[in-house]
Amino acid sequence: MAELVYAKQQMVPVRWVLAVREDSEIKDVKDLEGKRVATELVNVTKKYLAENKVNAEVEFSWGATEVKVASGMVDAIVELTETGQSLRRHNLRIVDTICESTTKFIANKKAWEKEWKRNKIESIVVLLQGALSAEFKVGLKMNVNQSILEEVLSVLPAIRRPTISPLSEQGWYAVESIIEEKVVRELIPKLKQMGAEGIVEYPLNKVIP
Repeated sequence: MAELVYAKQQMVPVRWVLAVREDSEIKDVKDLEGKRVATELVNVTKKYLAENKVNAEVEFSWGATEVKVASGMVDAIVELTETGQSLRRHNLRIVDTICESTTKFIANKKAWEKEWKRNKIESIVVLLQGALSAEFKVGLKMNVNQSILEEVLSVLPAIRRPTISPLSEQGWYAVESIIEEKVVRELIPKLKQMGAEGIVEYPLNKVIP
């Protein structure tokens, strides 16, 4: 019914990849002919090898899979990764991406046919997507003098446009926006240099587009 795209460090699908030691002579899936591969994803790996017409031994591995190929126990692994950092720390090299994976929200067909249940299901999806949307965002608010308002707005990201409200002191405005957390470290000092005051960064629980 709905795709919930997220990972530990960023909002992207995770990947199941074929990886080997950095110094391995294996450069392509074809080089796995007659080799040994360790993975938790046994059936998918066997299907992948069959599609590439490669005959290799696939064994189930539960945990510490990177160590098996790094120590020479197997020739390659098929492992789940987001950024590839863990593989690189074990001196491993990605040869190919077998598939991508995302979390799916699936509704029972009979439940979906009942309007009151469908409304509840759709509400849950909205809340889950809102929580994911907020995961790497923060709220930012500040007081800005009218003389620098346009300059501040020119550098301030927003979902649509920042919210601007007049303060009780004439010529001053409260400015509020939702931004990506990754840019806030550089943005706050810049806003302070421009003359913004009372800058507050706050976490978000949900952002509903």
